[in-house]
Amino acid sequence: MRYNPEGDRELNKRQANRLRRLSEFLHRTGRLYMFELLVPPEAAQLAALGGERERFDRELRPELMVRTIRELQDSGVEPDVWKIEGLDSRDDCVRVVDAARRAGRDQVGCIVLGRGSNEQKVLEWLRAAADVPGFVGFAVGRTSWWDPLVRWRAGQITRNAAVDEIARRYREWVDVFEGARVR
Repeated sequence: MRYNPEGDRELNKRQANRLRRLSEFLHRTGRLYMFELLVPPEAAQLAALGGERERFDRELRPELMVRTIRELQDSGVEPDVWKIEGLDSRDDCVRVVDAARRAGRDQVGCIVLGRGSNEQKVLEWLRAAADVPGFVGFAVGRTSWWDPLVRWRAGQITRNAAVDEIARRYREWVDVFEGARVR
């Protein structure tokens, strides 16, 4: 879900209400709830940073994510797992987990979302999050399979080569995440 706490208040309120109802239903029926949180920049936020999306991701998005998690929790939205856009620093990862686990939510986990970013960025995000208690895994899709799939569809590589490349990338994510957890 896209939610920026400085965005459209009415839209945020409607989304939070719907998500609260979903959260209640899932927990009432014994189902787990994984919630993908995307915090896109508002035009004014991006303009204040000279239009630089990377600065938004580094300087504003982490705190906006924390605020969003708290606002949603205060509205009754209670995921078991928060699927979080990758964060550049371990400290930001700690702050996000602290928000996700506040007020007795000790069993709530977070996973790193790859956002279709490049391999190097995904590796940085995995390293930042891996040894933070509360980050329990990752969900890196497009970065794993997009390029090999496009090359296979264009006839540039074989199906087996595409499968091998996707498997190599996924194995790399696992090795980096698990290796960083051992520290």
